[in-house]
Amino acid sequence: MKVSLNQKILSRNDQCALNNRDYFAKNGTLCLNVISSPGSGKTTLLARTIQDMQGRLTIAVVEGDIRTDHDAQRIRQTGAEAVQIETEGACHLSAGQVGTALRQMKAKEKDVIFIENVGNLVCPSAFDLGEAGRVVLLSIPEGDDKPAKYPGTFAGAEIILINKIDLMDYIEFRLERVLADIHAVNPDATVLQVSATTGQGLEAWYDWLIDRRKAAAQRS
Repeated sequence: MKVSLNQKILSRNDQCALNNRDYFAKNGTLCLNVISSPGSGKTTLLARTIQDMQGRLTIAVVEGDIRTDHDAQRIRQTGAEAVQIETEGACHLSAGQVGTALRQMKAKEKDVIFIENVGNLVCPSAFDLGEAGRVVLLSIPEGDDKPAKYPGTFAGAEIILINKIDLMDYIEFRLERVLADIHAVNPDATVLQVSATTGQGLEAWYDWLIDRRKAAAQRS
């Protein structure tokens, strides 16, 4: 029997993902995989979340980028722990890379660990990292066709954040179309309209985050 290279890679990744998931479960840590296009506001959202949730949740971030540690530096400026993974050309993070990053941080002391994946809506959705759920960001400037173009990514999301909602009056964006397309591929997803810059809608995101962390802690 021949096993393709892709099958071997995914098999190895799935085993590492299982190890990560066991680690999070034992420690009651909520891990969320954050996926979006470049420029959607992932880092801004995470930095704002860390700052606003101080005293309520301890948060760390695993940062994935093809090059540079700019995003990790922004996270560290909030006082949170961040470990940078440079993929050197790869368009996604792997579960093995995440496992290595966890060993470089005080992961057991965290309530929530965000994995900020490499910016695109294709490759990251194919790789399980051991996360409890996926957060997909869609920003207003990207246009309103993304859920229809990338249904697999949106179908795998537990929560979808429509970010930069404060720009709705300045950019043509058919919100009704987006909501209908999301519902068609993922009727169970939580969908929130937020602005990581102005803070609009973020309290609903924080409430969701706290509820999910409580559920993770109860299962540990």
